[in-house]
Amino acid sequence: MVGARCAGSPTAMLLARAGYRVLLLDRAEFPSDTLSTHLIHQPGVAALARWGLLDRLRATGCPPIDHAVYEVADIRLEGCSRGVEGQRAAYAPRRYVLDTILLEGAIAAGVTFRSRCSVNRLLRDETGRVVGVAGTHEGQPFAERARLVIGADGMRSAVARLVGAPYTRREPSLTCAYYAYYADVPAVFECYEKPEGWVGAEPTNDGATLVQAYFPLTAFSTVRTNAHHFFDEQIRTTAPSLHERIRGRQPLERLRGTGDQQNFFRQASGPGWVLVGDAGHHKDSITARGITDAFHQAESLVRLVGDGLADPDRLDAALEAFGGERDASLTGGFEATLSVARLQTHEQRLALLRAVRRDPELTTTYFDLVAGIGSAASLYTPRLLALM
Repeated sequence: MVGARCAGSPTAMLLARAGYRVLLLDRAEFPSDTLSTHLIHQPGVAALARWGLLDRLRATGCPPIDHAVYEVADIRLEGCSRGVEGQRAAYAPRRYVLDTILLEGAIAAGVTFRSRCSVNRLLRDETGRVVGVAGTHEGQPFAERARLVIGADGMRSAVARLVGAPYTRREPSLTCAYYAYYADVPAVFECYEKPEGWVGAEPTNDGATLVQAYFPLTAFSTVRTNAHHFFDEQIRTTAPSLHERIRGRQPLERLRGTGDQQNFFRQASGPGWVLVGDAGHHKDSITARGITDAFHQAESLVRLVGDGLADPDRLDAALEAFGGERDASLTGGFEATLSVARLQTHEQRLALLRAVRRDPELTTTYFDLVAGIGSAASLYTPRLLALM
C-alpha cells in the first residue's frame, strides 16, 4: 500500500482486519499536515463510526457541525442534513489530527508502517503483472513483493504513473483556492456564492475556524500576486457577514493556496494493482467530497476483494468490479462539483433554491445532497414543483 493518508490508512486497516498482511508506505512522517478542506460529510462520519474511530476523533475536541448556512443572491438556507446511520453531524478536523487517527487505527489492526519511503519502481513477473514495489526508505534502497499493490498516493500518484493508468475522463480545471485559519471566530458549516466567487467556513480543532475563498482559475495569475488582498476582498464581497467576524484578525498560520485542482477519473486497476482515493479520481475541492469519497472507496475495495487475494483471476475480477462501482457511485458527485466549480449562478437554479427555502423538509433534503446523501431526484418532488 503506497500512501497513508485518508484513502491509504483506512484501506490498509480494513484489509488487516480481514486477515491480510499489509505493508503501508508513505513519503511523509506523521503527524503532518497537508493541503485539505478538512470536511468529513455525514457518510464519512458514519464510516468512522463503523470502524470504531469516531470517538477518537471526538476526543480531540473537533467540534460537531450540525448546522449549515448557504447564501446566494437573495437566498439564505439554514438547516441540517438528516444524516446517515444516525450521524447528523459533520466534522472538519485538521489533517494532522485525522490522518494520525487513521494511521494509528491501521497500525492497531496489524499493519506495518514505514514513513519516509519513496517508491520509484514496480516489480513485475514474466507476464507483466505487478508483484511489488521498489524504492528508498530513509535513503536506503528496498524492494518488497506483494499480491496486490495499492496506490493511495494522491492526485499526482507515483503508482498511477508507473503503471501508466490512463485517464478515462478528464475535465478542465476550473478554480483556484486559498484558505486560512482564524481563532475565536464563531462559525457553522457556511457556504456563500456569487458569480465568480465562492467562500466557505467551518470550525476545526483547537478553537480555530477554517475560511476558504475560491476564484476562477483564469484569475490565478493575478490573485497570486497579492493573495492576501484578493482573499480578503473575495470574502468581503461574497460573504459580508463572515468578513465582519474576521475583520482586523490575523490568520493563525500562513495563507495557503493552489491553482492545481484537477478533475479526472483514471483507470482504476490492472493486473496486480489498483488505485484508491485521489490517485484514481480527483475533483475540485469546492464541494469537499474528497475525504468522504476516499472512505467509501476503501470500504468498497475491501468488500469486493473479500477472501480472493490469493487467486489472481478472482482478484482481477474484483478489481474490475471496484472500478465500475467507483465510477457509478462517484460520477453524480463529480458532475455536481463541476457545476459548482464553474462559479456561475443561473436563474433556474435560483428559482429552485427560492422554492426550497420555503419548505423546511426540502431544505433538509437539499443539505442531504450537499453531504452526498441521496440523489437529485429526491429533491425534485411534487412538493417542490408546487412551490416553484
